[in-house]
Amino acid sequence: MSWELPSRISLREVGPRDGLQNEDPIPTDAKVALVDALSLTGVKRIEAVSFVRPSAIPQMADADEVWSRISRSPGVRYSALVPNLRGAVRALDAGVTELEVVVSASQTHNLKNVNRTTGESLDEIAAILELAHVKGASVQMIVSTAWGCPYEGDVPVERVVAVASRAVRDGADSVSFGDTTGMATPTRVRRLVGAFRDANPGTALNLHFHNTRGTGLANVLAALELGVADFDASVGGLGGCPYAPGATGNIATEELVHMAEDMGIDTGVSLDALLEAAAEAERAVGHTLPSQVLRAGPRTRTIPV
Repeated sequence: MSWELPSRISLREVGPRDGLQNEDPIPTDAKVALVDALSLTGVKRIEAVSFVRPSAIPQMADADEVWSRISRSPGVRYSALVPNLRGAVRALDAGVTELEVVVSASQTHNLKNVNRTTGESLDEIAAILELAHVKGASVQMIVSTAWGCPYEGDVPVERVVAVASRAVRDGADSVSFGDTTGMATPTRVRRLVGAFRDANPGTALNLHFHNTRGTGLANVLAALELGVADFDASVGGLGGCPYAPGATGNIATEELVHMAEDMGIDTGVSLDALLEAAAEAERAVGHTLPSQVLRAGPRTRTIPV
C-alpha cells in the first residue's frame, strides 16, 4: 500500500502559549525574546498568548504586554487563545485578528477547565464567533480531549465530531483536534479524521498532538498519509495541560521539522534557527526540555574522527 504525502505542511508554533502555560511563570522579557526568535525561524504562524484570567493561569498574566511588545515579522501570523467571551473582547481590543477558542469533548474535562458544561461552552463560542466576525477576525475551534480524557477515558468519535460540527455550523473558520493527554494512536487518528471529514467536507483541519505516551510523531505520520497538512508543535517539546494530570509536552517543533524535511516534505522552517530558539526556551524555563533533536542534533550531524 502506498500513500501520496503532502509536498508541504503548515506549522503553528504553540510554545509561547500552550508550552509556557504549563511552566513556572517566566519574565515578560524572556517571553518576548522567545516569540521574536521563533519569528525568524521560517515558522509562519505563532500562537503567542492567551487572554485568560490571570488568577486562573498566572503564566499568561502579562498577555497584553507580550502582545504589544513582540516584533512582528513580515509573513508571520500571530494568534491568541481566548477561553470565553470576556477574553475574546480583550484580544480583539488588543488588535488580535486570529483567535482560537477551545472546548473539551469530555464533559468532565470541560468542567475542570472552565467550570462549564460542553454545551454551555459551545453556546458562548457561538457568541464569540459572531463578535469576532463582525470585527473582521477569524476563529479556529479547538476540540480538546479529542482522543481521550484523563477523567472519563475514551471519548466516542461521534461525540467529538458532534462538538466540532456544532461549531462549524455556528461559523467556525477551521477546526483543530487536540490530543490533550497523548491518548491518540495512528488507528484512532485515522478513525476521527475520517469521521470528521465525512461530516464536514471542505472544513480546514489542524491537528495538535502531545507526546505523553510516545506516539506523537507516529500520529503525525498517520495524518500525513490521510493528506492532513496542518499541525501544531511546540519548541523544545514545551507544554502540557494544567487540567490534565500527567499530560506532558506537545510534539517538539524541531522533531516534526526534522522528520518532515527528511521525508521530502517542505516546512519552510530553518532547523538550525529552530534549534537555537529551542535552546533559548530551555534557558528561559531553567530545565531540560524533552526534545530529542535538541539533544542529539539532526541526523546530518556527524562526529569528527
